[in-house]
Amino acid sequence: MQRILAPCRIILRQRDFRVLLVCNLLLGLAFSFVGPFFSMFGTIEVGMSPLLFGVFMMTNSLGAVALSTALAHWSDTRCSRRAILILGSLCGVAGYTAFAFLRDPLWLTVIGATVLGISSITFSQLFAHAREVIRRADVPQEDTPLYMNVFRMFIALAWTIGPAIGAWIMVRYSYRGMFLAAAGVYLVFLLAVLRYIPALPPAPAAQAAARIPLRQALARADLLAYFAGFTLVYAAATMGMMNLPLLILKTLGGSEQQVGIAYCVAPVFELPFMFFFGMLASKGDQARIIRTGVTLAVVYYALLTLVGAPWQVYPLQILSAAITAVTMGVAITFFQSYLPDLPGTATNLYSNASRIGSTIGYLLFGTLATGFGHRTVFHVCAALSLIALVLMYAYRHPSVVRLGDKRGPDSSPIAG
Repeated sequence: MQRILAPCRIILRQRDFRVLLVCNLLLGLAFSFVGPFFSMFGTIEVGMSPLLFGVFMMTNSLGAVALSTALAHWSDTRCSRRAILILGSLCGVAGYTAFAFLRDPLWLTVIGATVLGISSITFSQLFAHAREVIRRADVPQEDTPLYMNVFRMFIALAWTIGPAIGAWIMVRYSYRGMFLAAAGVYLVFLLAVLRYIPALPPAPAAQAAARIPLRQALARADLLAYFAGFTLVYAAATMGMMNLPLLILKTLGGSEQQVGIAYCVAPVFELPFMFFFGMLASKGDQARIIRTGVTLAVVYYALLTLVGAPWQVYPLQILSAAITAVTMGVAITFFQSYLPDLPGTATNLYSNASRIGSTIGYLLFGTLATGFGHRTVFHVCAALSLIALVLMYAYRHPSVVRLGDKRGPDSSPIAG
């Protein structure tokens, strides 16, 4: 109990930590209002076919990868994270406001790939800022995963209520109201950044490290294996996110409210899982924990192929909570540990694995859902997760990468 309470007391005592908690909660609410219903918006409200929707989401994802990679590099070398967060939140307000009123697929694609592509940088920059706040607070290095998971918990907390609120807003005020609510949350996030996050210059170590191309790190087989593994994990997660609402509605004969309930179950269990896995990760076994999470993903998707009624999806969301606690909590610290001098680039590398995986997922989803049905989509999700697990087992002991160090990367393992 003391192991849990000590970090909580420190977080609640320091203003910078409290600000991070609020910002994560707001960002989680904005995502949770629209995320579970995006496939319904594209295919039902806008009238796209599953294949066209996949191309639409793929284009948005590629735009986000290109724009966020450039912005992440600038945040490490040229400007403050505050400036990037302001830009990202402004684009979040503008992008979701536009989605509230537009229904033309072409304009939605342009705005999604550019304006919302820029807004996607807010997640990785917020966690890069969190890493720097933890360093300035003199938190023991081994406790960093626990603190990062506590911050990530507040995104999970937002998802305990966000999908249900989003579903209520959508039913009462249509998709327009849902997107305007997300834009409003981004506006509050912007005000919090303007008021409480300071403008600090990039660290000298980051400026020096950034002179070396990131491809030097990606040339390392262990980092490339985990990057590819997470790409596959997120391809499966993306297909699962888009497919689950349609499975409940079209295959199982459920309702929009049942979709909202399904997406509210997992975040309730994510909170204790975040604490639990964060404490395990602070002992240095991050890679082993990640492999456990991917194993659970294989089981989760395989079981979803067997459900026969909407209520049977609910208990399976407990597995989803454990998977999320690992792949979206511990994984952030895991990638930051690879590139300790470049927290913005490292966190964005993790985010780019997500975005590239999402691109693959969008394309596969459109093809599979159209030609083979929604259960087959989950079969493929299980297969992709299994391939990722094999890659991660092939490189069990990743080590720190310091770009520009002529002596080579630190050989001390960051995982068990």
